[in-house]
Amino acid sequence: MSGAPRPRPGSTLTRAALAAVDSARAQAPPVRIVHIGLGVFHRAHQACYTDRAADAPQWGIAAFTGRRPQAALELARQDGLYTLIERGGDHDEAAVVSSIVAALDGGELARLLEFLSSPATAIVTTTVTEAGYRLDPTGQPNAGDPVLAADMRYIAAAAARADLLGQAGGEPGSALGRLVLGLEARRRAGGGPIAIVPCDNIPSNGAFIAAGLVAIASRIGAELAGWIDANVSFVSTSVDRITPKTTPADLRSATALTGWQDRAAVVTEPFKDWVLSGEFPAGRPAWESAGARFVSDVEPFERRKLWLLNGAHSLLAYAGLRRGHETVAQAMADPRCLERLQDFWDEAERQLPAEQLNLRAYRAALLERFENPRIEYPLRQIATDGVAKLRVRIAPVVLAERSQGRDGAASLVALGSWLALILGGADLPDTEAAAIAAASSKPRRAAIDALVSLVDPRLVEERSVMAALVRIAAQAGPQ
Repeated sequence: MSGAPRPRPGSTLTRAALAAVDSARAQAPPVRIVHIGLGVFHRAHQACYTDRAADAPQWGIAAFTGRRPQAALELARQDGLYTLIERGGDHDEAAVVSSIVAALDGGELARLLEFLSSPATAIVTTTVTEAGYRLDPTGQPNAGDPVLAADMRYIAAAAARADLLGQAGGEPGSALGRLVLGLEARRRAGGGPIAIVPCDNIPSNGAFIAAGLVAIASRIGAELAGWIDANVSFVSTSVDRITPKTTPADLRSATALTGWQDRAAVVTEPFKDWVLSGEFPAGRPAWESAGARFVSDVEPFERRKLWLLNGAHSLLAYAGLRRGHETVAQAMADPRCLERLQDFWDEAERQLPAEQLNLRAYRAALLERFENPRIEYPLRQIATDGVAKLRVRIAPVVLAERSQGRDGAASLVALGSWLALILGGADLPDTEAAAIAAASSKPRRAAIDALVSLVDPRLVEERSVMAALVRIAAQAGPQ
């Protein structure tokens, strides 16, 4: 960060707090965590928990970007430091986070392999979005993904050489491709056991990523697959913190709060939640001292979050965009959107253990979080990668309701609104863009069948479901 580290009048950072940050950076913690997918959510969540852990001085993070290097470039200029602004309904609180000690472009494979080979590295965390893993719904490598296919060819050739990076050009471009190459480097170096902790909104995300990694490794060689089985643990997680993309206004707010010119500031809500289940064979930070919870079974918590928060976000995004809204808060101020949200929550709640998860309190908290007008969460940001998101956020609720003799009508609003936007030509970026385009080119009814099949082919088998989706998608004007 440039400029003298002096808080301006009204700053929430005291001189003592700033001095503590300066002292922490002067004695940067050793890298013991590698993160893949350096973006605003990681900085608001895992990096924040690590920074606030009781043993933070023992746990530094080397964070690598995914598709674009910009976040690494911004953070590297600031020695990994950035402002985290917690934006409540009426005021901001700011803190400087110092847990990221190396911010790197994901393409710097030599550095990634260096850190993953080190016995000091105990954990890999990932935030690459649901679609970013490039796996099919069963956790197997997506056969039609050209990036992953090229990565596997590169890794197979590299595994036969003494130098994993000796092949010029064509280095892995996918998160899993890079991670598999890093695990091969660790195996060769005798780096010891390690835990992989995916932090994306995927059911049983630990098992899901394990299936994909082992499948890729098995195609490269039995030795690597066996090593992963013996030395790598996969931790399942539920992560929860609303964190929109940083805007120029947010950067100005960071300067006003701290007096620093911060190009990597992050704005998030005060609420945060992290539930984890799994083993850490090489140790972990005391994340529980920062509020994380360790449980024997994370599934109920992840379903609560996936459906009640993420599913609701998708519903608001597609239904809200059809009604002309731009942000979650705007959609929440629309009585029609709010009614649909409550109806969807009623359906999803029936499929969850209410007492264990304290669902009434969780829903009340979500209302307050969604209605926060100072967190400007764009609906178009939520609406990206609809195929992967609807598959885990909406389709399971529809299928569960149907299996119990109900129609799932409230959940179908989200899927039907997505269909209407896609068929209406809305620009909604999606990793499955080619498949969406191919499906959309068919006659309208066949296009709807093909699009729904991308989300979950079981839905197409339900005549009444498809009839309802056709009606919702055909409705003109604001719905």
